[in-house]
Amino acid sequence: MSNSKHKSDKDHEAVLSDIKTLRKRARKHIEEGAVTEGYGADRKEVVRLLNEALATEIVCVLRYKRHYFMAKGLHADAVKAEFLAHANEEMGHADRLAKRIVELGGEPNFAPDGLSERSHAEYVEGDTLHSMIKENLIAERIAIESYREMIIYLGEQDPTTQRMLKEILSVEEEHADDMASLLADTKP
Repeated sequence: MSNSKHKSDKDHEAVLSDIKTLRKRARKHIEEGAVTEGYGADRKEVVRLLNEALATEIVCVLRYKRHYFMAKGLHADAVKAEFLAHANEEMGHADRLAKRIVELGGEPNFAPDGLSERSHAEYVEGDTLHSMIKENLIAERIAIESYREMIIYLGEQDPTTQRMLKEILSVEEEHADDMASLLADTKP
């Protein structure tokens, strides 16, 4: 047992750099900002995935906003408030994704052309309060799965992006739970 402890102590020491080496590496490629030689992920692929997530969040904002304005019926006021809150939270997710894309040296793609093709979720208008809630729930479930897959893909190669995606995933799960509750409350 003491041999394995000693070995893991040795392994731990092997990944630590001395101060001089850290300083030397930090001076290389300074134009890349926060992305250092220790960044383990494929930056181009991560930026592509984050741009898809950005498109998904924007489509969700647009769908929630439409549903907010179009919601009618007995339960509309409470549901509208939920749609608006979710739209605002999705916009916050989009902002976080765009910021991270820039930190990784990429460019956030806000171009309306191709937005729906880049998005994992679909933009479905819905014609009743129940169908609007259902479409939002489906979109949240798509977002949950895509964020889970991105988190797994990143592994420990990009802990900052992974942490951000986990935080967004947590909110998306709350949104899905909210929509599932509303769906049950508004059965036709």
